Amino acid sequence: MEGLFLKVLLLGASLTGLLFSLVDFHFFWKTGLQRPNFIIILTDDMGWGDLGANWAETKDTPQLDRMAAEGMRFVDFHAPASTCSPSRASLLTGRLGLRNGVTHNFAITSVGGLPLNETTLAQVLQEAGYITGMIGKWHLGHHGLYQPNFRGFSYYFGIPYSHDMGCSDTPGYNHPPCPACPPAVTVSESSPGENCYLDVGLPLYENLLIVEQPANLMNLAEKFAEKAIEFIQQASDSGRPFFLYLALTHMHVPLTVTHQSADLPGQRVYKDSLWEMDNLVGRIKDKVDSISKENTFLWFTGDNGPWSQKCELAGHVGPFTGLWQMNRGGSSAKQTTWEGGHRVPAIAYWPGRVPANVTSTALLSVLDIFPTIASLAQVSLPPQRHFDGLDISEVLFGHSQTGHRVLFHPNSGAAGSFGALETIRLEQYKAFYITGGAEACDGSLGPEQHHELPLIFNLQEDPAECAPLDSSSTVYQNILNEVMGALVDVLEDITSDNISVADYSHDSSVIPCCNALKMACRCQLL
Repeated sequence: MEGLFLKVLLLGASLTGLLFSLVDFHFFWKTGLQRPNFIIILTDDMGWGDLGANWAETKDTPQLDRMAAEGMRFVDFHAPASTCSPSRASLLTGRLGLRNGVTHNFAITSVGGLPLNETTLAQVLQEAGYITGMIGKWHLGHHGLYQPNFRGFSYYFGIPYSHDMGCSDTPGYNHPPCPACPPAVTVSESSPGENCYLDVGLPLYENLLIVEQPANLMNLAEKFAEKAIEFIQQASDSGRPFFLYLALTHMHVPLTVTHQSADLPGQRVYKDSLWEMDNLVGRIKDKVDSISKENTFLWFTGDNGPWSQKCELAGHVGPFTGLWQMNRGGSSAKQTTWEGGHRVPAIAYWPGRVPANVTSTALLSVLDIFPTIASLAQVSLPPQRHFDGLDISEVLFGHSQTGHRVLFHPNSGAAGSFGALETIRLEQYKAFYITGGAEACDGSLGPEQHHELPLIFNLQEDPAECAPLDSSSTVYQNILNEVMGALVDVLEDITSDNISVADYSHDSSVIPCCNALKMACRCQLL
């Protein structure tokens, strides 16, 4: 039965390009009220300081800066994890990894993905009559029913995981560099470096079909932009409300720029790639403005902070440098629970609804996207489960500056067990029961340290997380009592919740390959 269903979907995909034929276009509501469209643009490994509106030293994001001036910018906005898969799973479920089961990244050999009993934002909106599209990087399972078309997305065009998880004929800039795929008929004599892939090319999907392998990284972003613009146009023409989730490969390595050169310095590569990403976002905004800007809510944010071990090919954390950790070795960005790992750029744009040129200091999270969009779409949250995000509509519309009082930052690889809640934000204070640095540019690692009495920083006075509060002070004792209470409460809540367990088993047979008879699984259907 599953095989037949797959064949039907494949037929629909091959005949239409979009799976609109599988969706009932008839409006199920009779009120005459037009529901808003939603676009989420998620950037990859972008630093808080990479947004010019956040950090004056950055001059490479004029389109995003314009969006911020015409919308609302959030300066205390956080990813729900500091690495790819967990952050994306939390975006689409509104739940932390300890609830949705996704606590670390999936591999090209991963059998599972985001657990099937988790309901995604796309499924909720699709059931409410929305046309739904996912374009870009998925990284929530690529085998069988874990693919986007089975998780609520009518249309999918993108790559199943990060674009460094497969070789390409145009490998771009990485540190250290990875070689290109071997030719189609000869064995390559290249010796790939650590974490490089040579035997399988990066696949590019349209719905359930691999349409290009290895994917051409030089024009991948352009394809994403074209498909996104096409989706917006077709969905608008249909008269139905739409939801587009555009997950960019920028600013994750390998970076690509249109004028590749072996002599191009790393900092210039990053700046040029940032400029190209910014231009892509500007094109999406311009399309929205020309079609239905009064009825389309565009939300731009990131999945986690910059990948510091990539040196000059990594972004900027702004003032959130995690000096306490850096003084002890390792990086304090991606994979860590220091501010640089999870504080991300965020902009909301909706002319006439979201006030222009407003900076919000509310403590907010990517976790809030699901419940907020559900509220704006007037749909119910999935029953029999607890959510970690808030409906922040009142913040968006300028009626409130109240966000979370408490926010949890899960362990994401640098220290401790994956997904464990050992770093807690309480208003302007942040407590660490565990610390550790990810791999830095110089190859150093910060030692994992457990703190029976947590380190507590006052981020309002010490955004660089340099000097923790004196543990003997009255302020420390008062904050500690509240932190301990919040931690007990959330762990009890998770224990009583309907939680999921992800399948992290591996099997080489699930590696995407459109032509096993050719080296690097070469095929070209575009």
